[in-house]
Parts: sequence; C-alpha cells; structure tokens
Amino acid sequence: MLTTSDNYRLIAKDLTKSLTTISKDPQIAREAQFYMDNIGKIKSVDDFMKNDRVYRFAMKAFGLDDMAYAKAFVKKVLTEGLSDPKSFANSLTDPRFKELAATFDFKAKGETATESTDARQGTVDRYLRLALEQRSGEQNEGVRLALYFARKAPTVSSTLGIMADKALLKVMQTALNMPAETALMSLDKQIEMYSKRVNVADFKDPKKLESFITRFTSLWELNNGAASQATSQTVPLMSATLPVGISTDVLASLQLLKLGGR
Repeated sequence: MLTTSDNYRLIAKDLTKSLTTISKDPQIAREAQFYMDNIGKIKSVDDFMKNDRVYRFAMKAFGLDDMAYAKAFVKKVLTEGLSDPKSFANSLTDPRFKELAATFDFKAKGETATESTDARQGTVDRYLRLALEQRSGEQNEGVRLALYFARKAPTVSSTLGIMADKALLKVMQTALNMPAETALMSLDKQIEMYSKRVNVADFKDPKKLESFITRFTSLWELNNGAASQATSQTVPLMSATLPVGISTDVLASLQLLKLGGR
C-alpha cells in the first residue's frame, strides 16, 4: 500500500494528468458539459440563481457547496459585487465569496459577466480540482489535506488566515507536531506561537511549500497509518471553529438576512 507521501507525490507530480483522469469520470463529465453548454445563457444574477444546476456547479467549484442553500445570501454577494468597498462581499472575511463575486461580476459587466474565461473554463477547472481533492480524500484524508494546502496556502497572507481555515490549520498542527490542546489557548497566543515557527510568506515559494507538505505527509503517516482513516477524520474546509466550514461573519450575515437587515 502506498504511503500518504507517495500518494500525494503521485498525484501532484503530474497534476495535469490527474485532472484529466478525474474529468473523464462520467458524472463529473456530464456536469461539466452541462455547465459549459448553459453558462453562456446566464445574463443576470437572477438567471444565475434560477438555473439550479449551473448555480450548484459554480458554488461547488468555489468550495461553497455547503452554502448553496443560502440563495438570498449569495444573491446579495453577486448583486452588490466588489467595486464598492462597503459591498456585502467586501464585508466578509471568507475570501471564497470575493472570488465568486469577481468571477461572476454582474455588477460591473452586466450581461457579459459569464463570457470571461474565468467564468467558463476557469470555473470548470476549479470544479475538477476540488473533485480531485475530494476523491483523493476518500482513500486517504492526508492526501486531500496535502493537495488542499498546496492550492490554498500560497494565497494566505497571514497566520490568522491559516488559523481561520480548519483544513490549513490541521496541516500546520500536524507538520509542527502541535498537540490538539493548543486550540484551547487564546487566539493571540496561538498566532504568536505559530508565527514563531512558520513564516506564511514562505508558502509562496514552491520549494519551501513542498518541503512543508512533505513534512506534513510524513508525520500524518506516522500518526494515522497508511489507511489514514479517511472516513472518520475528514477535516472540513474553512473555519477553525465551525464544523461545517461556515465562518462566523457568514453566519451573522445570514441571521441579518433572515431578520430583514442589510
């Protein structure tokens, strides 16, 4: 049986081949084709929200499938866009919503918002990458975490950004051999502790990033074994405190919407 490190390297060393393989999965291929056939017909935020299959594909592509039910929330994100610093999306700390609003920028581009490469093939590429990570996690949760870290860590600009994402934090804790009890410390203490051990700017350097991931996969293997107990130790993406991956500002905003605020 391949180790966590071996499995990760096998996928990561030829990511293009790995993504091509996952794209040929019949169900994934059908969803991707439907999306590409129909995204050009979407001319407004209302069109986007009404085509549930396109909408859910896009939400999953941005790692927001756990928020697909909150259509009023997502509609507000897309309707207000990003041009106004005080817009709804700009008020959220979760970067996924800003990425969604930037890709489907109906506020600034109107009917042409879905004509961009990012809204079309770029969104399909995001979907395939997440599908690859999820499929890998079915066999070995450590591989999923490593692939996720490789994708997301270079985009994080602060230690707090790592700690706000439960999956990134799990990789950090494992690689640094930090006991789970450290999560009981104050946030300031945790930030200070991790900042002394790791410079998050290093993750923008491919060699340093891979070195850190190798350290993680080796320790994950040591702690969890080859099977990695994928089904019992799945770590939700995003949010260090909320098990379903919804950040506190998102929950607060949802409550405001329910009460008629904003």
